[in-house]
Amino acid sequence: MNFKCSSKFLLICFFFAAEIFTLQAQTPETQTNGSRLNSLRTAVPFLQITPDARVGGMGEAGVAIAPDANSNSINPSKMAFLDQKYGFSASYSPWLRSIASDINLGYLSGFYKIDERTTLGASLRYFSLGKIEMTDINQQDLGTYNPNEFAIDATFARRFGDSFSLGTSARYIYSNLASGQFSTGQQSKAGKSFAMDVSAYFKKPTILFGYDAIVSAGANISNIGTKMSYIDGGESYFLPTNLKIGGASTFILDDYNEITIALDFNKLLVPTQPIYNQDGSIQSGRNPDRSVPSGIFGSFSDAPGGFSEEVKEINIASGLEYWYNKKFALRAGYFYESPQKGDRRYFTLGTGFKYENFNLDVSYLAATARKSPLANTLRFTLLFNFGDTGTSK
Repeated sequence: MNFKCSSKFLLICFFFAAEIFTLQAQTPETQTNGSRLNSLRTAVPFLQITPDARVGGMGEAGVAIAPDANSNSINPSKMAFLDQKYGFSASYSPWLRSIASDINLGYLSGFYKIDERTTLGASLRYFSLGKIEMTDINQQDLGTYNPNEFAIDATFARRFGDSFSLGTSARYIYSNLASGQFSTGQQSKAGKSFAMDVSAYFKKPTILFGYDAIVSAGANISNIGTKMSYIDGGESYFLPTNLKIGGASTFILDDYNEITIALDFNKLLVPTQPIYNQDGSIQSGRNPDRSVPSGIFGSFSDAPGGFSEEVKEINIASGLEYWYNKKFALRAGYFYESPQKGDRRYFTLGTGFKYENFNLDVSYLAATARKSPLANTLRFTLLFNFGDTGTSK
């Protein structure tokens, strides 16, 4: 049985693919100014959405900032430097509100320090695309369903000395977008995959510009895992394997005031779509149908436009955070992605409040790209921390 879905679902798929990451096949296109549109192609792009309102308020820059209970979502190795014995967080974001009112992302994370140097963590990321009304080719009602995706993580982080840590996360990914419906004679299925993250973190107290400071650096290669397919015998899609590296400097101005400046660079480690001739042969670039290791290592040199196009695949996140008396925070940031590689460009603002063991963070996204569905995105995070270990340096 063939099926049709609502215009809402078509809009969701279109904007999600065009503005965030390419979920469906996309052939490079040439614009009137001569530049080419050639976004990268992956499954489960929800894994690249930052759930944490604190990082969201800093322009998505957070791989090297001070750790908290949400560190599992951006750099698992930072969890080894948490001061508390245990804690958890809950984050929520209404997503793509300009398209539909019932799309949302939820995130739960927790940690437990088993000793001074070792931390265990777990998290759940859930993405709902709301309710979709289904009809068959004869416009008969097939009911409604709720396409959704989730990922469950288990994390291990270990500190080595006072300045360095390593961490890894194992991840199970489930993506149910078509509810087992038939299309073009084939039955769809939920996509399933396993992945892992590998990360590192470094921090060191120092003196910068006459102030006490903490300089830090972080790196995380996330979503290294098996390809995902939605149809038996159908095409398999790469996971959004991503390299994130960055640095941060925290200036302790006095007993009440401190400022953190952060800068991150991100690159998807997946094949770039080549340019094809009319007969289907490759004119420029490399065949994207290859193994996961080949896709990761080849992602640095497979763009049909050469080095200049590879550079455009690197997006930049920058952020600023100000704390007063470790109780009240203000944040701002800017995220930039090349117009040929997705065109996500936006400013962010955020604030945070801390009372004893409780934190509340809120962020707001103001897109600069015209008619971006990401505009006016809000994110909310609650954090709870318990049992100061006294091991912070």
